[in-house]
Amino acid sequence: MRVTVMTGSMMSLPLAVVVVLSVLLTGATHAGPEMDPYKILGVTKSASQAEIKKVYKRLAKEWHPDKNKNPGAEDMFIKITKSYEILSSEDKRANYDRYGQTDDTQPYGGGRYGHRHDSFYFDESFFNFPFNSKNHRDFTDSKYTLHFNQYVNDVVPDSYKRPYLIKITSDWCFSCIHIEPVWKEVVQEMENLGVGIGVVDVGYERRLANHLGAHRTPSILGVINGKVTFFHYAVAKEHLRQFVEDLLPQRLVERITDKNDLQFLNSWHEINKPHVLLFDQVPAVPLLYKLTAFAYKDYLQFGYVDQGLSETADLQKQFNINTYAPTMLVFKENVDKPADIIQAKGMKKQIIDEFMSNNKFLLAPRLVNQKLFDELCPVKQFHRRRKYCVLLITGDEETFSFGNQAFLSFASTNIKDVVRYAYVYQRLQQPLCDILMQNKDSVVILERRNAAGKALFKPVTAWNGSEEEKQRLLEELDRIQKDPSILIHDAVLPELNNEFASMFVIRWIYASYDYLSEVIDDILHNNWREMMPLLSLIFSALFILFGTVVIQAFRLVDLPSLCFFSANFSRPPKKNFVEVTELTDITYMSNLVKLRPGHMNIVLVLTDASKNILLSKFAKEVYSFTGSLTLHFSFLNIDKHGEWMNTLLEYAQDAMQIDADEEEGGNHKIDYTGYVLALNGHKRYLCLFKPVYTGEDLDSKSSEDEGGASVGRSRSKPNRSRSLSTLQIHHKLDRLGLWMERLMEGTLPRYYIPAWPGLDKISSK
Repeated sequence: MRVTVMTGSMMSLPLAVVVVLSVLLTGATHAGPEMDPYKILGVTKSASQAEIKKVYKRLAKEWHPDKNKNPGAEDMFIKITKSYEILSSEDKRANYDRYGQTDDTQPYGGGRYGHRHDSFYFDESFFNFPFNSKNHRDFTDSKYTLHFNQYVNDVVPDSYKRPYLIKITSDWCFSCIHIEPVWKEVVQEMENLGVGIGVVDVGYERRLANHLGAHRTPSILGVINGKVTFFHYAVAKEHLRQFVEDLLPQRLVERITDKNDLQFLNSWHEINKPHVLLFDQVPAVPLLYKLTAFAYKDYLQFGYVDQGLSETADLQKQFNINTYAPTMLVFKENVDKPADIIQAKGMKKQIIDEFMSNNKFLLAPRLVNQKLFDELCPVKQFHRRRKYCVLLITGDEETFSFGNQAFLSFASTNIKDVVRYAYVYQRLQQPLCDILMQNKDSVVILERRNAAGKALFKPVTAWNGSEEEKQRLLEELDRIQKDPSILIHDAVLPELNNEFASMFVIRWIYASYDYLSEVIDDILHNNWREMMPLLSLIFSALFILFGTVVIQAFRLVDLPSLCFFSANFSRPPKKNFVEVTELTDITYMSNLVKLRPGHMNIVLVLTDASKNILLSKFAKEVYSFTGSLTLHFSFLNIDKHGEWMNTLLEYAQDAMQIDADEEEGGNHKIDYTGYVLALNGHKRYLCLFKPVYTGEDLDSKSSEDEGGASVGRSRSKPNRSRSLSTLQIHHKLDRLGLWMERLMEGTLPRYYIPAWPGLDKISSK
């Protein structure tokens, strides 16, 4: 019986082993991907990208959590998104088809080198990781998760005081697990230094990820002053630390030595800020100090003293600096003695913030803008939290220096929790001073009552810095703490002028330099998909600019012998009529002298008798050319402005030679009726059309010049009559259409003139 039992036991041992192995194999089988992207999207393995995309759009719309109230809609939507992410990428799809895994989950070989993954590199030390990704990222997902509204309303405004480090991740991103240990360590360090931390889950915040320009997971980016910068290097603690440091502006902290310390400290009056000096043994400025300088850049000026340099020995001796611990000094109006000091090993951010907050203002700062006024003299909120401001209205001339110094001395010896001291320059803040100054009393005590500008105040005394004036002011301060009702005047104070507005240009230059540096860095290191919108914009702008310059150059090119006019005469007319204006002393400047480059004015010469006939014929001949935006049409009455016509043709010497041949038979006056002038006001040249009779004798076209009907000299026989009986008025413009075509082709001669005739030549007789 025992033997049977033992035999059964021994037979059950292999069975147990088989069961255990089956469980392990089953577990190993399920250790792979938890989903089949083909099944989830409902496509075959031979499906094209267009088919996959079409199915994805339909399923995403169907299972979107905002539209589908099914409890499992959210999980299904995430699976659909992840499936499309795998199948839309040729590499990920090939890896899945080959190994049944994506490139994020497939086993890695034992290569010697790190592997690049899209936007940054992974080191071999990242390859050992747990697969329980959700639990592994709980510490970031729960505490630092960002939403779109939170980013816009909180993170962006706060990024002007501290930088943010943001990670883009998703539930199905196994590569994100590779960087998790380093990310966790960096987050703990950066958060203690004051850096903001954020995590964006693409599966839930696709809108925010697109807004940030993050197109893949994992990605790491920084946000400072509302601007996004991507991280492109190996995910290592040192690289991320350097990335945060590079986000900060370059001129936050000035290095101070024995040579420039006085220049640095004495600038308090010019920039209206206290100065902070940090003494430390390390050569590089600590990151904590840089972050503090960025957070308080609007209130304090920061300098750093390297105690390891021989050039700083005098400074250390002057202020008795302990070389064994970092020391921070704050200087206000007195540059020989620090107003406050802290010294400790391993300074914490909370201690530094408290130290800075207590020393944000000078003892008696100058009111240079409304923001400083609001912080220095806040609006009354509760009876026990009254704040009174003692304001000195003065000037920046030398005559006021003694009184200003006396006011500063009074402020330094009469420091009170409920009293703040300040001064204004009257010439720079005239509206405020006009309200507060009464009876020429330049010292005023005021209390602000609401944000709309209402304040109670009392002028105390004129101020020259005498002991009597100091005593009177001291007595008023004692009285007001006992009886606030002595502030008998009230007024609505105007908003202060920003005296540092002129420094905006300098800040803009610095900001532009930083921006260009980052753009160059993005071009060198960023992935091209993220850079395509910027590059497309740049090349489009360059193409438009280059095309405009080339077209303008061809339009203004000067061909020496041909009348070339670059215009698009193939455009159909936009109107069913021709707009023709008269060239008079009123329209002379705009229609000729100041005509824009590339534009021409086609001028018909007529008389009172021939006006109606010629204008009708002129309109018919030029109508097909009115579609051009660079042609203008006018007429000139020769009965009124014959002298101007003679002067113009005198300037054009070649044209006058033609007319001289016509005058050989006699001294009769030339009839300019029917002449047409193409005038280029900018280039100062003209092309000339002379009327040709075609009503009876078609051979008379030989009278037209070989270069066109423009300036061809009349070759008709001398004995031919020029009277209106033989050259009908309505036939004078028969060849104008051909002449206009040659004008547009650029085959007509030009006649240059030194200047257009003066206004006296065209004025009415």
